[in-house]
Amino acid sequence: MSHPLIDRLTAELGWPLLADAADVATYTEQEGVHVVFVPGDPARNLESADVAVILPELKQAFQGRFDCAVVSDAAETALRESVGVLKTPSLLFWRDGRFLAGIPKVRDWDDYMRRVAEILAMPIAAPV
Repeated sequence: MSHPLIDRLTAELGWPLLADAADVATYTEQEGVHVVFVPGDPARNLESADVAVILPELKQAFQGRFDCAVVSDAAETALRESVGVLKTPSLLFWRDGRFLAGIPKVRDWDDYMRRVAEILAMPIAAPV
């Protein structure tokens, strides 16, 4: 991470920094809903800092219905490819170890509110 607004999420808010695929798996396989913030390169993509400000506000607006973590630069590409959400910044949602959906790029507040509510209401497919 090389932007103070992204670093703030782990340093001040105490969100986990997921360094590799094992960290991502351990975090997302826990019970509950988890959002992994994939910032991308904040030097090349100015939207990364915007989403770093928006995500804590979303967590508050949804009254703790999900927790949040930040993926490291080293683990980012493999994670994006594994879930098929390639654009950054993105918010990736899991529930009880299953990937639900992603919200790529910065959105307006109403779109975030609608999409997050839809994602939180998604059923989990039964295991095959």
